[in-house]
Amino acid sequence: MSVIPPAENQHVEFKLEAVSATELAEELVAFANADGGEIWLGVDDAGQPVGLSRSYEQDVMNISRSGCIPPIRPTYETVQSGGMTVARIGVPKGPDRPYYTSRNRYYIRVGSTKRIASREELMRLFQAAGLFHYDLVELSQVSLNQLNLSAVADYFARYELAFARESEAERERLMRATDILGDQGRPTVGGLLIFGISPERTLPQAGIQFAHFQGTQPGADLIDKRFFGGSLPDQVQNALAGLKANLQSPSRIEGARRIERAGYPDPVFRELLVNACVHRNYSITGSQIRVLLFADRCEFASPGRLPNTVTVEKLAVGTSFARNPLLVRLMENLGYMDRLGRGLPMVVQAASRLGLGVDFDDSGDAFRVVLRLP
Repeated sequence: MSVIPPAENQHVEFKLEAVSATELAEELVAFANADGGEIWLGVDDAGQPVGLSRSYEQDVMNISRSGCIPPIRPTYETVQSGGMTVARIGVPKGPDRPYYTSRNRYYIRVGSTKRIASREELMRLFQAAGLFHYDLVELSQVSLNQLNLSAVADYFARYELAFARESEAERERLMRATDILGDQGRPTVGGLLIFGISPERTLPQAGIQFAHFQGTQPGADLIDKRFFGGSLPDQVQNALAGLKANLQSPSRIEGARRIERAGYPDPVFRELLVNACVHRNYSITGSQIRVLLFADRCEFASPGRLPNTVTVEKLAVGTSFARNPLLVRLMENLGYMDRLGRGLPMVVQAASRLGLGVDFDDSGDAFRVVLRLP
């Protein structure tokens, strides 16, 4: 049976037999650092099969072990295409990202080409692997007076510490010990997000964009549109209030009576808002959290894909992850969440009781939760 190679795209690359070991290693790394893909060996750039003179399976396996760090485990399959023998090399999405070549270069896949990862892209790869946490980064351009010290004092009061009565040196020591401040005495990203007066001035990606549409599509008329900024606790509380103000109570008419039907309890929406705020990738500067309310559903989009080892299937049964461990710790201590992974299963169970479903989507540039409405 003859197989026709698909067109080159984000998941498909064509290579001739003469491709160098170095270039093949770069392609393997680029695919492994993305969502995986296929390399068709013996096919020209126009997608025409030109064939192979021998099997290159052993060569590919050697390159994937010695030219890629950590080693990559591709598949190799010989197929017939256009009367020619070609090879289809399958590259899985790498569980041990980020990968780099033996020449210490990190590559990513962009469209139908590969390129060396930028600083920001490399940061995201390390974040996904849990090797770097952006919320612990100290902000050199932010001063202590951009924190709400009353909120900080309330936080320490939970541990019976009279923060306001301590000396300036002791207050700074306490904030450093809890990672609210970094080593240089400047607020960290997490410290600013939790206790900042207006963190969106420094971190414009912080905040929640809310929109309520008339129908079921984004092109429908807008009923309401708001932006919720401030500290993460303020974002969650204000977004929850705005969402509740726009949600209609599910009901039906029987005769002259209006019968109210069961809807979602507040903890469901609160959990999804907290989850979006705490687990988003704050190193992505071009977009904010989006909460979109339609007639039949509510969508929560949090910038950034899931970390390496987490899948949407695992989330529904309680697998937890901490892209931002400082945010998780502080929000947990403030009573907004726990680290036991019970939040999303609770949401799924609440939807199930109403005979509805919850969809998780980890494609594109954001993780989305779609909550079906009664």
